[in-house]
Amino acid sequence: MDEPVQIGGRVQRLRTERGMTQRQLAEPAYTPAYISTLESGRVRPSETALRFLADRLGVSYEELATGRPARVATELRLALTDAQRTLATGAADEAAVHYRSLLADAERLELLPERAEALLGLGDCALECGELTDATAHFEAAERLLADEPLPRRVRPIRGRAVAHLLAGELRYACYLLESAIDELGASGLADPEALVMLYAAVIGPYMDMGAHGRAAHAAELALALAPQVSDPALVAGMHRQVARTFLADGRVADADASLAKAQSIYGQLRLRTDLAHCHWMRGYVHAQNDDLVSAERELRTARDMLSARRAALYTAQVEVELADVLRRVGRHEEAAGLLAALLELGDRHGAVHAGGAHRLLGLMAEERGDAEAAEEHYVQALALLERSGATGDLADLCRLLGDLLRRTGRTEAALDAYRTGLGHRAAPGTTTLGPAPVSPALRVSGSRWAAGRAG
Repeated sequence: MDEPVQIGGRVQRLRTERGMTQRQLAEPAYTPAYISTLESGRVRPSETALRFLADRLGVSYEELATGRPARVATELRLALTDAQRTLATGAADEAAVHYRSLLADAERLELLPERAEALLGLGDCALECGELTDATAHFEAAERLLADEPLPRRVRPIRGRAVAHLLAGELRYACYLLESAIDELGASGLADPEALVMLYAAVIGPYMDMGAHGRAAHAAELALALAPQVSDPALVAGMHRQVARTFLADGRVADADASLAKAQSIYGQLRLRTDLAHCHWMRGYVHAQNDDLVSAERELRTARDMLSARRAALYTAQVEVELADVLRRVGRHEEAAGLLAALLELGDRHGAVHAGGAHRLLGLMAEERGDAEAAEEHYVQALALLERSGATGDLADLCRLLGDLLRRTGRTEAALDAYRTGLGHRAAPGTTTLGPAPVSPALRVSGSRWAAGRAG
């Protein structure tokens, strides 16, 4: 509700436009003196009084109280849904234009929930376009707007910020954000299933990249247990897509592929093109791990073409690293090197983890053609990038590759240093800035209480 002076001025204007006297407006429930006091802004009208006056003036209560017709907020929410559909089925830059316009409308009309929704949409658009700084700024602004809301309402911007940091290679901080939210949900008793599934699904990626496979598997187990209580099919599909990574790490290739098939089916029905491309990407990775390189190349090319068509530059570059590895393994080194060189020309703004992965592959190819000096140079560059990101599992593997290269070239002491560095990274897999894993909430599954233990 606006201030009394604004409401009073609005009542006076509407009464005058309708040719009514203060007595005609007031009767039979109020006095002309009350209407005079109200119009001068010296009294704050009750909701009952405003509803009576709105009926007499032929306007809605909301229009009289706030100056906005009731239909405005509804129309804005419908427009936000259309913008979300554009992002899901069209291009992110086109959706961003809609979201920016809607944000301006929501700010002008002082509609806080709609402002937050527009900012979240802009954050998602920026993520898809690889504009990680902008994405973080949008998610932070949305979180500030929702600061007084219960934590489940703030999970989306928290998750968005974590994904932006993850894509930038800041794995530990991504874990910090997600683990903090999980612990806060548990401590507050607000164990909202959809909020928890969103957080558990999001934390699987950084856990896997950091080599914390035990924590990732536990998060997947909790997400799967909560899935029957989640009504959003897209959220369930995203959970299955992430859970597939933990199955693959355990050598459960069939389970990983089945999980991806579920996600792919849902995304296809919902026409979520970017998410569908991610499923092709992940299935390509599964095939590559299973040495089915023909199928891997087919799936990865499909993913790359879909993402490139949507101008999702960040994700396209990441898929190209996976595709280059497949091309290297089938002996098409020149084609693989071309993909990686183009990616590295963009710098490491697409994420230290994937830039490090590109240098690692270029190092492998240099070794395979007998150029030890170039291989060492690429490995050292990859090491610097991965150390910055905290990708523990990848670091250990890279130190092994570098140590083997140095040993073969007769530099035994340097090789030992590389091996020790790798062992140091493997010594404490899964540690994050918070130390212990988040406390698992008590979950209700199939009518019985099931309390999950702490992940190691």
